[in-house]
This record gives sequence, structure tokens and C-alpha cells, in this order.
Amino acid sequence: MRGRMMVVVMVAGLISGSGDAGASGAGQAPTELTLSSGAFNHGQPIPSLYTCDGQNISPPLTWSGVPDGTKSLALIADDPDAPAGTFVHWVVYSIPPSATGLQGGFTTDPRTPDGTQQGKTGFGRTGCGGPCPPSGSHRYFFKLYALDKELLLDDGATAAELTEAMQGHILAQAQLMGTYRRKR
Repeated sequence: MRGRMMVVVMVAGLISGSGDAGASGAGQAPTELTLSSGAFNHGQPIPSLYTCDGQNISPPLTWSGVPDGTKSLALIADDPDAPAGTFVHWVVYSIPPSATGLQGGFTTDPRTPDGTQQGKTGFGRTGCGGPCPPSGSHRYFFKLYALDKELLLDDGATAAELTEAMQGHILAQAQLMGTYRRKR
């Protein structure tokens, strides 16, 4: 069994438009958004169960430290080592701020009963498409974003559309990276 490791990447403070820092909790420590998986540690190999060589399902992800004022969460998983440029493996948005993770083998449905939506991946479908590098070892980044608004995107939005919609609304983000090399 692999242990969990939480990784803090970046925390951005909530910026008040009123300029009244005293009313916004000045002096309090900023929240640290963390992202981890019970399946692999940061920087370590992703088990083949979660890849095209296994069941090709999403790994379990958990998080904590969602900052006050968060209205929704979003997640993008991608591979910057793909031969033709960054390849998107998973796009999830409109995750309720009360959520503390996504279960392993998460549905591929475009929308869940709690309102969570999934976008299109580089594979042209919704749901997580596991690592499947054509050669060598690749890095897979799972990036979680805490947002100060609920996004109004249709089901099946792309990572580019999600990224554009998040501009100026990111309160905090965390990142988890795993690697994978196919066994041939």
C-alpha cells in the first residue's frame, strides 16, 4: 500500500475590492490548499491500474484547505511531455466547495447529481483518460483550483475554455505530479 503525500503548490490570497484589509481577516494565516492521492506519492509512478495498461480509470484524489470564499473547485490533469505538446487527460469543474476529493474510478458522465461537470479531454471524450505515453517516462500533473465564482460552462468544455473562464477567479491552487512509463 502506498502512503499519501500532500503537495502545496501555490496559495493566492483573496483580494478585496473594497480596500478594507481589516474587514477581510488581515493577520490570519492564509489557507494552504493541498492535493494528494492514496494511489501514488508526488513525483512517484502512477500504478498501472490507472493507466491504459490497466483499467484506465481515474486515481483517487483528496484535498484539504479550501479557502473561505470558494464557490467552486476545478481540476485539470495533463501531460506536458506528450510529443505534440501538452495533452489533456481530465477536465473537471463546478465541483462543490464542500467536496474533499474525487473517488478512484470517477464516473465518465458529463455531469453528476451534485452538479460536478466534466469536460472533453485530448481523447475527445469526458472522464479521465489514464496515462498512456507512446515512449519513455512522462509526467502527469493534477492541478486543483479553488475559485471565487461558480463557472457557467456547458458540459464538455475543453481545458482551454476552463482556463479562460477561471482567469481572475483563482483563490488558491495545488498540484500533484505522478509519472508513468509503459511496460512493453
